Amino acid sequence: MKPVYLVKGLRTPQAKSGTILKDVPPPYLGHYLIRQMIDEFQIPNDQVDEVIIGNTGNPAKYPNIGRVIALEAGLHKQTSGYAVHRNCASGMEALSQAFVKIALGRSDVIFAGGVENMSQMPLLFGKEMTDFFIDMMKAKTPADKIKIATQFRIPYLSPVIAIEQGLTDPFCGKNMGQTAETIAKEFKITRLQQDEFANDSHRRATMAMEAGKFTEEILPLIAGDKLDVLVNEDVGPRANSTIEKLGKLKPYFERNTGTVTVGNACPITDGGSMWLMCSEEAVKKYNLKPQARMIDFHFHGLEPQRMGLGPVLAMDGVFKRTGLTLDQMDLVEINEAFAAQVLGCLKLAKEKDLAKRWGMDNPIGEIPLEKLNVNGGAIALGHPVGSTGSRLVVTLAHALKQQNKKYGVASLCIGGGQGGACIIENLEVGA
Repeated sequence: MKPVYLVKGLRTPQAKSGTILKDVPPPYLGHYLIRQMIDEFQIPNDQVDEVIIGNTGNPAKYPNIGRVIALEAGLHKQTSGYAVHRNCASGMEALSQAFVKIALGRSDVIFAGGVENMSQMPLLFGKEMTDFFIDMMKAKTPADKIKIATQFRIPYLSPVIAIEQGLTDPFCGKNMGQTAETIAKEFKITRLQQDEFANDSHRRATMAMEAGKFTEEILPLIAGDKLDVLVNEDVGPRANSTIEKLGKLKPYFERNTGTVTVGNACPITDGGSMWLMCSEEAVKKYNLKPQARMIDFHFHGLEPQRMGLGPVLAMDGVFKRTGLTLDQMDLVEINEAFAAQVLGCLKLAKEKDLAKRWGMDNPIGEIPLEKLNVNGGAIALGHPVGSTGSRLVVTLAHALKQQNKKYGVASLCIGGGQGGACIIENLEVGA
């Protein structure tokens, strides 16, 4: 297996859905990142082997959004492109496929990442309205059309909310928030603990923003109705967040007995992220200085109703693959889909009885909070589903550089009952 280099990682600002990025076409959340890196490193447009894009809500207007992004970035028509879908880990799946192709010597230069404009996920017609349209199209005479029209009922217009369906598991019947409630109950995680964790996420994110720690990883973009707004930071972190304010929010998913609220869960978000990944040959050919090396990755399955625990199982798998341990990780990223879910992961990681229950030989160890999501997580920064898997690696690589640390692991839970994790090595230690 050949080494796989993460030459440079960039991301867009991330914004709560319905705000400043709501009208940005999804491909633009990826192709301007590619164009920036192509121009910076002077890689010829016809020397990129592939573009691999994670995306879960592929817009009807942009079939195979990976290919659309490749062409809109100005890459040569011979550059292939495709989209991948692994729910929340779609962006990490894109990186993993690029990793395998480069490690096996099949490719030298790949752009891999993810995009998601969740604001633009559609409202759909239900079966009754769809059948009504079909019958109207089949009607051959005006009399037939009138007869069918008289059968129309106002409730037919009730929309099917695509994002709501996408966040509900078809096997256990629970939406993602309800799976977090399951973990909160089984692991005895209190509402206060969740709110404290959420508040800390906002604190860390706003401190990172004020200190300019996201400046190198965020590539500003132009947005707004008149394309007159420069967006250069995330829209989501709240400097005025307090535990008291979070405590006033009502449970959202289980209204009478629940503890998960919109305040201790990630918001619906728009954004994109991208990595330039290269072989050793390409690094030498184009005189590149990589940020990091991707060491390996692992995906792991578990019961859908407890999908939030997936990061620990995936980390356990990638540690076994590489021979590395949690103690060797200088920084850890666990996507904050829900505070309850991350807190559940922290317990599973260190407790022997829990580790045995979920099929691990031994616990992976205690994850120190000072190493975890040091610049805040998705509760503050947001979770554009198709992008987050690659965004986590972008943020991790930049944080390792800032702290002059060597190893980091990025992980996340995956709707449907999976977890994903990958380990990277900072190549700029001491630089």
